Amino acid sequence: MPELPDVTVYRERLDALLVGEVLEDLRLRSTFLLRTVEPPLAALHGTRLTGVERLGKRLVFGFEGGLFLVLHLMIAGRLHWCPREKKLGSRIDLAAFDFAPGTLVLTEAGSKKRASLHLVRGRAALAAFDRGGLEVQGATPAQFAERLRSENRTLKRALCDPTLFAGIGNAYSDEILHAARLSPATLTARVTDAESERLRAAIVQTFDRWTQQLRDETGDGFPSKVTAFRDGMAVHGRYGKPCPDCGAPVQRIRYADNECNYCAVCQCGGRLLADRGLSALLKRDWPKTLAELEERRRGG
Repeated sequence: MPELPDVTVYRERLDALLVGEVLEDLRLRSTFLLRTVEPPLAALHGTRLTGVERLGKRLVFGFEGGLFLVLHLMIAGRLHWCPREKKLGSRIDLAAFDFAPGTLVLTEAGSKKRASLHLVRGRAALAAFDRGGLEVQGATPAQFAERLRSENRTLKRALCDPTLFAGIGNAYSDEILHAARLSPATLTARVTDAESERLRAAIVQTFDRWTQQLRDETGDGFPSKVTAFRDGMAVHGRYGKPCPDCGAPVQRIRYADNECNYCAVCQCGGRLLADRGLSALLKRDWPKTLAELEERRRGG
């Protein structure tokens, strides 16, 4: 799922390319994408784009007349800048926004179509899409600590909750926790003041680093490789590969459709976190430390 760095760079490039331009046509290839009926989509035709905003992980296109088009890319939604009036022929093409300079195409790979588009009128209606997550980069240490401890849950789940924190998802939460040297399984109620500040700083530094890297890669063009798995990441998507800081193999916890990647040495004092499926299967045979795991592997 595109997270804060990706959505930020999308917003910046859309702002540079399209603000002030008139939306000449909006072509939907998949009717399920649009989740609202009033105001009608036709109300946008011929109106000028006045601004592009980020609302958590959502992109908000502001048009004349107080109209706001709210786009959530979900897991596999992506945007592409194409020549004028590009035909929608691929099965992953969902919609096209035709402007004079070119066409913005929305695609979504995979069989599960989750991306959504809403058209609303007025700021009051737009506010309904704000999940309330704290924008950490503009928060004080005290504000961050208060929000972090507002509910007692694991750090991994807290960071990924859009009602607690804005813009953080599965990929960057792994990177943030590794940078902060904190276990994803630590309960928020047990986080010390020093750990809370370390975590806040890690969020700011991680997002600043990756947002700037994406800007540098994109330049005056348009983001063409928005992915959750990037060269240079420390742990996310790197199960079994060496941690760049200590060399120990990156571990994982699998749950639902996701997995959490972490370094047992850097983040957990060498202890392995219980994988819900495997630890239940192995029970007492589940290795408790990285050393035990390596010994069992050597023993076949």
